[in-house]
Amino acid sequence: MTSFNFATAARIVFGPGTVGQLPELVAGLGSRPLVCTGGHPDRHAAVLATVPGAAIFAVAGEPSLDVVRAGADAARAHRADVIIGLGGGAVLDTAKIVAALVANGGDPLDYAEVIGRGLPLSVESLPVVAVPTTSGTGSEVTANGVVSSPEHRVKVSLRSSSMLPKVALVDPGLTLDCPKSVTAHAGLDALIQCIEPFVSPFANPLTDGFCREGIRRAGHGLRRAWSAPDDLGARTDVALCSLLSGLALANGKLGAAHGLAGPLGGYLGAPHGALTAAVMVPVSRFNIGASDPRTRARYAEVGYLLTGTEDEFAFLEWFAETIELFGVGGLAQYGLGEDDLPIIAEAAAKASSTKGNPVPPSPADLIGILRAAL
Repeated sequence: MTSFNFATAARIVFGPGTVGQLPELVAGLGSRPLVCTGGHPDRHAAVLATVPGAAIFAVAGEPSLDVVRAGADAARAHRADVIIGLGGGAVLDTAKIVAALVANGGDPLDYAEVIGRGLPLSVESLPVVAVPTTSGTGSEVTANGVVSSPEHRVKVSLRSSSMLPKVALVDPGLTLDCPKSVTAHAGLDALIQCIEPFVSPFANPLTDGFCREGIRRAGHGLRRAWSAPDDLGARTDVALCSLLSGLALANGKLGAAHGLAGPLGGYLGAPHGALTAAVMVPVSRFNIGASDPRTRARYAEVGYLLTGTEDEFAFLEWFAETIELFGVGGLAQYGLGEDDLPIIAEAAAKASSTKGNPVPPSPADLIGILRAAL
């Protein structure tokens, strides 16, 4: 049996209505909370009103280096002793990075991978309570935060086991008012985050269980959550898929779809979930066509979990139909051109996610995948 380690949030609270537990969960961790939330805090006014003494830091869009610097300054000014992330994956990542920066001092570039100094975050982060309002990233149970550098046109991570939230509070009811595009992009990303660790050669028995259940839940609820946004059962399925995907990717490996989506996101500024979805079918065709029987069997099981038909091509057909239904187009619509392909392929070949792919792709392979995804 493969040896493995497992780490996650200190506590996971899941279910419709559980957001009502937020005040007592926060009170057990600190008395001066800073709440990182989206660009329209009024959307969550009822929740925010339950947290006494909170200061608000609004995050509009995906966080840049300057945004997380400003968040850390806001936390210090408030003398925050606990950070709440209430929003989508970008907001949760901001909360985790802010908590780490306040505790460790310095600049995010001191700790950032690839473009920074990559120093270890050696001091325990401020406690974080992660409350997702979208179902996609699983950031509430992961030990890193993603931040963009417009100057470098890349997204990079700050990463430490101390960045794992103290509490992941997942209430599917908070996702009921998500726009359809967010439901689509985030939900597809959650599904991909279950599939890639499942087909990866680094899969282990624990992550396999998370992935199988997450894929099954997505097959049951994702299209329904998109077509009937007020269906709490479907929303619960997708929220659970997202949570399970975070548990899987934090303790396993992703693959080339995420290896490509990282540099594509920094280069194009397009939604992460849309980019992973756009490349997923050509990445999977590459893996199925070039892989060993074990990988083909894994993709066939994905097809069974989604459709009831145990065949790798059942998965490809289901996924292609779903992105067409959701209106997720190719990479060209986001501005990617033929001349850009070698730049993205070179970056993706070095990405940590790509190292989890069942078949190690060459830069030429990645160019072919990108071309097929245009």
